[in-house]
Amino acid sequence: MHRFLLRTRLRPTTALRCGALRLRVSSVKTLAPTVMGAAARRGMSTGGSGRVLVVADHDNKALSDATLNAVTAATKLGSDVSVLVAGHSCKAVADAAAKVAGVKAVVHADHAAYANALPENLSLLLLDLQKAKNYSHIISAATAVGKAVLPRVGVQLNVQPISDVIGIEGADTFVRPVYAGNALSTVKSKDSVKILTVRTTAFEKAAAGTAAAAVEAFAAAKADAGLTQWVSDEIRKSDRPALTSARVVISGGRALKNGANFKMLESLADRMGGAVGASRAAVDAGYVPNDMQIGQTGKVVAPELYVAVGISGAIQHLAGMKDSKTIVAINKDAEAPIFQVADYGLVGDLFTVIPELNKAVGAAAVAPTA
Repeated sequence: MHRFLLRTRLRPTTALRCGALRLRVSSVKTLAPTVMGAAARRGMSTGGSGRVLVVADHDNKALSDATLNAVTAATKLGSDVSVLVAGHSCKAVADAAAKVAGVKAVVHADHAAYANALPENLSLLLLDLQKAKNYSHIISAATAVGKAVLPRVGVQLNVQPISDVIGIEGADTFVRPVYAGNALSTVKSKDSVKILTVRTTAFEKAAAGTAAAAVEAFAAAKADAGLTQWVSDEIRKSDRPALTSARVVISGGRALKNGANFKMLESLADRMGGAVGASRAAVDAGYVPNDMQIGQTGKVVAPELYVAVGISGAIQHLAGMKDSKTIVAINKDAEAPIFQVADYGLVGDLFTVIPELNKAVGAAAVAPTA
């Protein structure tokens, strides 16, 4: 007999038991905590002005969805939005960026030194571009590329980058999560140029525009910094959608006991057209590779449906998935913290529930292993 739980959850976190707390922070003093408004959480803006540069994330073949989210964030800062496409033989990416709604110009830097997005080389390019164009804001999605490149640029420009922005309240005021998402900090920057990484889950994807923007070629004075050399790239191929862009994510925890039992989740995900993730505990136990980890030290996702199987709900994990549209939790412990943020909860043994669920949706039967 399984027990169903239906709860109304507080967003973006229930750990504080009183809604989300926002700490207002400026470069001078810390203001009193205030309750976060829904508009700020959804990335709403009160307006802004200036020239904004978005650093595109791509694989030299196609523009990533993360860049579309970053463009949406950029349009909240002003109408003069440019996109930097730096890579090698990536003209198709530049042309695609030019067709994104809200983009006024595309800067295309094509050189073999940019082929693998080495941060040492891209930071030199950004410094030269900033010197030539004098942007008021430089933005990137909070991806591996953005997190590696923008801090280097910030050091050279002597400004403080602001990471993981989830709300834009003005040209100089931004909202970002702190304490693993249990509080939100409103930061006001007095730097001459604002450097931001934005969480893609907080902003909608920019749509295709009605007309293509102009594409301008740009070359840095020195393309290769000579500090690093690209050796190889190992990519785990999968027919499933990428974890960060999947509409459905099925995640497993240490309660699955071993990596073989993740095949039950894979069968369910394949039937639902989703991706498979994992908690840090499951990754640390060696059940699955670390590119499947969701949480504060893993990937941040916000799918339409998130199913947590055998995951207790530590705050580190919640930081990576609590913005999901609908959360379903399956756990045999009725007191597990995951139920506090779940829209639907099922108290039961996952080794009984998942096979029954697979059968119900017509997924391939996978027997659990000890």
